[in-house]
Amino acid sequence: MSSRTDQTSTLSPTRVRLALLALALGGFGIGSTEFVAMGLLPEIGRDLLPALAASSPDDANAQAGWIISAYALGVVVGAPTIAALAARWPRKRLLLALLTAFTLGTVASAVLPSFELVLAARFLSALPHGAYFGIASLVAASLMGPGKRARGVALVLSGLTIANVIGVPLITWLGQAQGWRTAYLAVAGIFALTFVAVALAVPWQPGDPGATMKRELRAFSRAQVWFALAIGAIGFGGLFAVYSYVAPLATEVTGLPAAMVPVVLVAFGLGMTIGNFVGGRLADWSVRRSMYLFFAVLAVSLFVLGLTASNPVGLFVGVFLIGGSSAALSPTIQARLMDVARDSQSIAAALNHSALNIGNSLGALLGGLAIAGGLGYVAPIWIGLALTFAGIALAIASFAIDRSRGRRGVVVPYATGAMEVVEV
Repeated sequence: MSSRTDQTSTLSPTRVRLALLALALGGFGIGSTEFVAMGLLPEIGRDLLPALAASSPDDANAQAGWIISAYALGVVVGAPTIAALAARWPRKRLLLALLTAFTLGTVASAVLPSFELVLAARFLSALPHGAYFGIASLVAASLMGPGKRARGVALVLSGLTIANVIGVPLITWLGQAQGWRTAYLAVAGIFALTFVAVALAVPWQPGDPGATMKRELRAFSRAQVWFALAIGAIGFGGLFAVYSYVAPLATEVTGLPAAMVPVVLVAFGLGMTIGNFVGGRLADWSVRRSMYLFFAVLAVSLFVLGLTASNPVGLFVGVFLIGGSSAALSPTIQARLMDVARDSQSIAAALNHSALNIGNSLGALLGGLAIAGGLGYVAPIWIGLALTFAGIALAIASFAIDRSRGRRGVVVPYATGAMEVVEV
């Protein structure tokens, strides 16, 4: 056989670990590029919207938040489009192409001179986001083997969550000290490093030879796919309603100095890192029970933060628990999507990130409207709680439909030819 065949079954444990680390490094870069803006909104607003920032800093912060929404919209558009078009591509080649696009788009975000151009660059640089996580998750699942699918997803996502412990706080500090453009150049360097790591460590895996755009898009004809997407898009909005405006929440409501914002982001990131691994393990046990549990914890955490945000202890405990429960939901929702999409696995793995970034955009938009309407920086927390309750209602309805149809399990295919029956 040619060396251009699936090499997964012949890899040593060390090579598997290095490949997973390379994939997670890409998640680290994505977490950095997605979340660093949230700690630098005041700096971005003052630089790109100077007149508005001089007259109304709150309005400048709210408008600078469009950068977050533009990135989220790019993920929503790019994830299903690239996944459906490129499902037949060899997976390593596709990952390298996506990392090249990330690098170029992030450099453009750093150097373009106007708010409108930076907004466009953030949209374009987000297009590979969902496809990278989707394809990397499929590669990781193949490397991990049957019975460890959600843990493979969690390992790829661990780069994103660790970015919130290390990368985002450090790059936020760099942006505050040297300017937000320097922060984005640092992120571009992470993507360039990831390109090298993936090229050296990730084994060659073929694409899906039976994949067609029609087959991948068939996922959209299944009602349960739409339920899963809505659970992610609406339920996950609770995180982003808070996270998008955590910098002014910490400084204006809690009364912390701006230098403490990176420390608040570390608390978020620690919660996300722990929650991601817990979510991956429990989702392999039961997707349904895990989803109910993590949504309940998220709702309680938002309620507690809404009542205690003026207190530093309340702020740190609240953001830690919100980060943890939200991150635990991510591999759970992705596993649910992969279950209900059946043979449309490439697009299902990517669609999770479309859904979560609709939540990103929705949470940031509704939170920004509340702030611009004069309701203050605590209002987005209550908006997040309402979105979380909506996500819980959708999850209950989705699993109730499964029970009414007598469905107890589905068969999930792997690129290696293995099959796994998982509980729904």
